Amino acid sequence: MTTFDPFERTELRPYWQATMPALPDRRGRPLPERTDVVVIGGGYTGVSCALTLARAGARVTLLEAETLGWGASTRNGGIVHPGYKWGPSELRARYGDELGRLLWQETLDGWTFLRRLIADESIDAGLAETGHVELAATASHVHAIEEERDSLAAMGTSAHVLPRERIREELGSDAFASALVIDGSGSVDPGRLFTGLVAAAERAGADLHEGVRARLVSDAPGGGRIVHTVRGQIVADEVVVATNGYTDGVVPPLRRRIIPIGSYIIATEPLGGELVHELSPRGRPFFDKWNFLHYWQVRDGRMIFGGRASFRPTPFDRAARILHRGLLEIHPQLGGRRIDYAWGGKVGFTWDRMPHVGRLPGGVAYAMGYCGTGVVMAPYLGHRLAEWLGGAPAPALSRLPFPLVPIPYEGRPWFLPFGGEWYRLKDRLAARSVEHDRHRA
Repeated sequence: MTTFDPFERTELRPYWQATMPALPDRRGRPLPERTDVVVIGGGYTGVSCALTLARAGARVTLLEAETLGWGASTRNGGIVHPGYKWGPSELRARYGDELGRLLWQETLDGWTFLRRLIADESIDAGLAETGHVELAATASHVHAIEEERDSLAAMGTSAHVLPRERIREELGSDAFASALVIDGSGSVDPGRLFTGLVAAAERAGADLHEGVRARLVSDAPGGGRIVHTVRGQIVADEVVVATNGYTDGVVPPLRRRIIPIGSYIIATEPLGGELVHELSPRGRPFFDKWNFLHYWQVRDGRMIFGGRASFRPTPFDRAARILHRGLLEIHPQLGGRRIDYAWGGKVGFTWDRMPHVGRLPGGVAYAMGYCGTGVVMAPYLGHRLAEWLGGAPAPALSRLPFPLVPIPYEGRPWFLPFGGEWYRLKDRLAARSVEHDRHRA
């Protein structure tokens, strides 16, 4: 008798990359000797920045070390929502009432920008404006989502809490104690969103290159900057660094401020219509409140399920099995289903858990550190940074100091496993308290 192995035919590549329209090969194209702006990084941020710059009449050359969209732009979970790691009340407490409100408004503006971009460019991104659900398992989680509901309401965002007995209205699981349903959010197909963004940038005249790694940025004689690449040098008036979780040493001060954290995702085989409805009756995406969080949605009839899985460097196939155990704890009805795709990538985190946009002395600008909010904020901040370079007012986020990681660090996050074990312990203790309360009940 053979044992069922859900990973027997799993492809170790992103589902979005496997199903998105093919992009032309842009390797080997001639590089200009001089341009107005060089953008380093070919994800949402960089391509959106290039689009806005080109539309404004700038000569813009974008350099991507791998292929366009190779990083988080086509590896994410496809959930789109305004917000940061800090909610509105936390932003106001940390940064003062005025700046806190401006920061929150900026993330709402990001959501509006993304919707308008998709509509104006006729991008077939599969945008579903369903709202999303945050799920609480412990008493502290329940308290947190009730506070979040009140904080969102104070800023005009509609949200409501469902008790345990009503969670089945939203989710086919009994693993949670309460749920917060938040309006003004939803999901997209990240691959299709990205291909549409690339097409818009090229229509505007942006010069896009693949397989060109930038090595160094230095001063140019007489002004401007020299971008040293594996294929030669380009002189530019301005340089934009848009590398997020893949930030290397091309501009060393930025590498010391970005912490790459692995995030992993699995996608099941196609599921039947009745099961799809049972799993997600209203078609909303989900997050839970664990430190080792999970996020998921049902799209194209498949369960797309992601999470941190591990804070250590972990092969995709091992991370996939960790995620699969988490999936079955929430949705045991998927126990006999195959996993068709498994993948991972790097999320760019910062020490203060906020995105950052700014300009360094000497003509280097940057936008990065989205901390898991990049599907909304990366296209928006790329656009806003381009406007800023053209003379528009600076984004509110530029007023935040961009903190260094306050320990010896040069881009390799050696400290993450230690923090990961601490958060894992906290989750285990919280889970035990939940089991204890269930037995008492």
